[in-house]
Amino acid sequence: MFQVLLFISMDAKKLDTGPRDAINWLPDEILGKILSLLATKQAVSTSVLSKKWRTLFKLVDTLEFDDSVSGMGEQEASYVFPESFKDLVDRTVALQCDYPIRKLSLKCHVGRDDEQRKACVGRWISNVVGRGVSEVVLRINDRGLHFLSPQLLTCKTLVKLTLGTRLFLGKLPSYVSLPSLKFLFIHSVFFDDFGELSNVLLAGCPVVEALYLNQNGESMPYTISSPTLKRLSVHYEYHFESVISFDLPNLEYLDYSDYALYGYPQVNLESLVEAYLNLDKAEHVESPDVTKLIMGIRNVEILSLSPDSVGVIYSCCKYGLLLPVFNNLVSLSFGTKKTRAWKLLADILKQSPKLETLIIEDLNGYPLDVSMPLNQVKELQILEYGESDDEVKRLKSFLGEESMIEVVFPEV
Repeated sequence: MFQVLLFISMDAKKLDTGPRDAINWLPDEILGKILSLLATKQAVSTSVLSKKWRTLFKLVDTLEFDDSVSGMGEQEASYVFPESFKDLVDRTVALQCDYPIRKLSLKCHVGRDDEQRKACVGRWISNVVGRGVSEVVLRINDRGLHFLSPQLLTCKTLVKLTLGTRLFLGKLPSYVSLPSLKFLFIHSVFFDDFGELSNVLLAGCPVVEALYLNQNGESMPYTISSPTLKRLSVHYEYHFESVISFDLPNLEYLDYSDYALYGYPQVNLESLVEAYLNLDKAEHVESPDVTKLIMGIRNVEILSLSPDSVGVIYSCCKYGLLLPVFNNLVSLSFGTKKTRAWKLLADILKQSPKLETLIIEDLNGYPLDVSMPLNQVKELQILEYGESDDEVKRLKSFLGEESMIEVVFPEV
């Protein structure tokens, strides 16, 4: 902020503003924008400078509150926001009266059965939602059930909503209606019934375009369904569910990181253009079956398979998976760790008549007895290449004697 004010001060001198100082010379709307760049606690402190600054603070359109205390460590498990934090938020909300708010970010800790603090959180959210807010970030650590404000779940102006972290949500009401919501972020949230993610929450968002799910040990939905969703990012680090379905007819982008599951009962991804798969083998899933998932992504133009995904798909092919024809695939990023990966790559190349760009990590482990089929690949990108005699030999064998493929190596 000081750099901004210094620039403004120098500019004001050039304009010969007379006895008035450079800050007061600026329009109130500009000063409000400058205050919005500050941490909310600092911005609030300017209200004591004068009556003018008390009025100016009302123009701040971004509120960010964080009750975190550095060095909490193990004490965080029993930590709840102090009275001073409550006073800060109450004072800020009171100073602003009913002026419009663009964004609210609230990070706080609430006790399991602390109804008083939960009521405070609900009151703060309701106040801001009623002022035309377009973005809300809630990172509420509540070890008991937490029920979201009805005003939040029926906000007509909300465009972007983030929920987390380690938040235990109570049952969602059937009246969820977020007609303007386009972006939904969910990070480590426990749902009373995870089926409500699609059946209630997404169902109440008629124009939602992007969903980001990042769960670590929390339950996951059996189905992710939405007729409007275009981007989906799913990252699960651990769970015990055995199947998942994707009913997303207009999805264009998929980033899916998970354990390979027993099955994918329904995979409706007819509009998918770009897919990134990172599927690992889990001890509690003895025989994963990704058949319907692979069939469901057959229309992609850009496909990235991690080394773990390659291993899982190769194993499924051994037990009956027949690779579909990837008629639209033009770019493939292929993770390689073991010899078997190269055998799978040869099969995928046979099924990809329009493939133009192939990206591989390196040529380590490439067996000289595995021949690559003739294909339309025009460019091969090798991310790691040391130009040793052995690597040159493998590259020549990989390309074939009469290959016209352009090879792109990493920049040194």
